[in-house]
Amino acid sequence: MSFFPGNDPAPGDAFACDAIELMVIPNAKDIGGFEVRRALPTAKRRLVGPFIFFDRMGPAVLRPGTAMDVRPHPHIGLATVTYLFDGKIRHRDSLGTEMVIEPGDINLMTAGRGIVHSERTPEELRGEPMAMSGLQTWIALPESHEEQAPAFQNTHRNRMPVFDAQGVSGRVVLGAFNGMRSPVATASETLYADIRLAPGASVQIPADAEERAIYVLDGDVTITGDTFPPDRLLVFRPGDEIVVSPSAARISCCSVAPLSARLATSGGTSCLRRRSASSRPSRNGKPAASTSFRATRRSSFRCRKGEFGSGAHLLVTLLPLFP
Repeated sequence: MSFFPGNDPAPGDAFACDAIELMVIPNAKDIGGFEVRRALPTAKRRLVGPFIFFDRMGPAVLRPGTAMDVRPHPHIGLATVTYLFDGKIRHRDSLGTEMVIEPGDINLMTAGRGIVHSERTPEELRGEPMAMSGLQTWIALPESHEEQAPAFQNTHRNRMPVFDAQGVSGRVVLGAFNGMRSPVATASETLYADIRLAPGASVQIPADAEERAIYVLDGDVTITGDTFPPDRLLVFRPGDEIVVSPSAARISCCSVAPLSARLATSGGTSCLRRRSASSRPSRNGKPAASTSFRATRRSSFRCRKGEFGSGAHLLVTLLPLFP
């Protein structure tokens, strides 16, 4: 006899008990002196659809004299999406872009054939305490877009569609949700919505995508009778109707088509370590010559000195569909 502190199964309810395929408790990682919770990749789940990385940044307070300093590093064959709830980050890249990322703005960097960038706390804000909180995801590009020209686009929060009805409110970050479409252009059909759920409200996760997951940001959520605390990535079984009910919570949900076998068979794990997602094994970890560190030194990438030296808030739903 053993003791397990869980709910007794309801008669005839075995099917519902399997609705959650995997629960991931993210690992803490240091990025440039700032701790993030990394939900993807993990030992049991390398990715969800084309989502290679899922990082929860903060929440934390940067004290005076401390900062996030992610030094210049390359990417190829993927896109990064940075979405802040609190704080500011200065983005610089080898295209000559210099942009202070602010809460609510959508920042999509498409690496394509190669880009180098850095992410740092703005120099002018380092003397005062600053709250930092947000999400950053990496998305593998369709094979036809892997070698496209790199690009960076910032979309101001005032341009994003917002919704508020029956206790469900939020913003459409990417793709279409609740009859609204984001103005942000993506390489494949993608849904990413920032949703707040009031106590007693609920939201249904679309069942038409094969791979779906949510990340609980704040508060507790209940799914098929089980309650989950914050900082859990929940991956759902295909085909089930999933209804998320909060006591007061914020979640990030990804609902996506599976990434084709090209990535898994072309370097999967090793290429993830190298911040790349190319279907060409020879390209993984190797930015295009035009964006190498040597070329970047000569480019318009303006670097700081030593840059190259040693209820519920939110349902974020992402739904990239590859053709």
